[in-house]
Amino acid sequence: MALTSGDIRHVAELARLGLSPEERERLREQLTSIFEHIAVLDRLDTSAISPTAQVNSLTNVLRDDKIRESLPRELVLGNTPAQTDGFFDVQAVLASNTPEEPR
Repeated sequence: MALTSGDIRHVAELARLGLSPEERERLREQLTSIFEHIAVLDRLDTSAISPTAQVNSLTNVLRDDKIRESLPRELVLGNTPAQTDGFFDVQAVLASNTPEEPR
């Protein structure tokens, strides 16, 4: 399938890409080559091959959920540099550009 310059211009506009004429021509050649390789695969007879979603037999290995005690709050917060009312106290990431000390 040979692409035209118009095809490339249209796709570039859809993708909001500003391409120079040289870039459009280079992409036209590259995409045409890719489509030619895909066309070779389209000629293969795959009627005897069953459709698959996964080519190897992977299965999820899950464990049963068990209710158990969580870690004590004092142990969890033991190494944090700052805490407030039993919670981690961290800097706001998007609040400002100036670094602040944790509360």
